[in-house]
Amino acid sequence: MPTPTALNTPASTPTPTATPTPVETRGSFTFTDWQEQPVGPADVIPRLAHASVTNAFTGGIVAAATSCDYTLAYTAQSAGTYTGLELLSGSLDGREGTFVLEERGSFDADGTRCRFEVVPGSSTGELAGLTGSGGFTFRHGDTEVAYTFTYALGAGQA
Repeated sequence: MPTPTALNTPASTPTPTATPTPVETRGSFTFTDWQEQPVGPADVIPRLAHASVTNAFTGGIVAAATSCDYTLAYTAQSAGTYTGLELLSGSLDGREGTFVLEERGSFDADGTRCRFEVVPGSSTGELAGLTGSGGFTFRHGDTEVAYTFTYALGAGQA
């Protein structure tokens, strides 16, 4: 049976945690290297390919040389879908650190559409606790690709 003291003690109320305010940043990137290799037969549809890519980001994200790997599924000669991971090391709106983006997209004769999201737990340095998502659309012939990225930093990092 509880003691009278325990019965008169108010229940503890959890301390509310501050929800980080999302921030949108923009910029552009360029492909500085694209090395694509077929996975299996290269002359059939559907077919798979693997691409190792280096990008250079400017704007809200500054990263001189990212490391990125894509797996591409061609469903037509110049159309299909892809998934990939990209490691960015540099800064985000002036805060230094690294983080990984998981990317999913599609491509066709006109260009590429991509959505990306920060891999949970992948951020370091002043970017620890980073969450966020964004995207881009690339049109063939463009030399730079504009991106948008909406993010939040963990409590105490804003």
